[in-house]
Amino acid sequence: MALTADTHPAVLAAIEAECAALGFAMSCDAATGRLLRVLATARPGGRLLELGTGAGASTGWLLSGMDPAATLLSVELDPAPAAVAARVLGADPRLELVVGDGAELIDRLAGQRFDLVFADTWPGKFHHLDQALDLLAPGGLYLVDDLFPQPTWPADHAGAVAELRERLHADPRLHTVELDCSTGLLLATRRPA
Repeated sequence: MALTADTHPAVLAAIEAECAALGFAMSCDAATGRLLRVLATARPGGRLLELGTGAGASTGWLLSGMDPAATLLSVELDPAPAAVAARVLGADPRLELVVGDGAELIDRLAGQRFDLVFADTWPGKFHHLDQALDLLAPGGLYLVDDLFPQPTWPADHAGAVAELRERLHADPRLHTVELDCSTGLLLATRRPA
């Protein structure tokens, strides 16, 4: 049996072209994208939440792994990259795109449960963390990226990243593992009640 290369979602070319024209350079990389696709595939019929759509690269990866019954709710504060995601991905009926504050969305979702939460922005990661973790269904997965130093980090950001790691590893509701790849990933799963 021949092995085939793991392909990128076809929509990424359009997203990358629009990002270049926009000057938006904060899209997820292929390693994180492949992991997102695997995690989405492992949640048939799942409810997925993405905090930080950006221009839709990670959204495209998630959609490429989702089955027809799964749904994805994604929020982006910045309307310019969000418009790219809407143009390229907005016709997918499994996807709901929200342009707005991720913290406000997290607050509105209180009491709901998601099978996968990808936190790629400040809300749900550096603030509103407990509220985001409360959204995880038992066995639900929580993924954060950008834990290795990034050129876009503010000067004092290393301390916030260290605190996030500590908080996640110490949370009694979670099993956690750090992945020494991509931009630095931490994957957690909510323990059964």
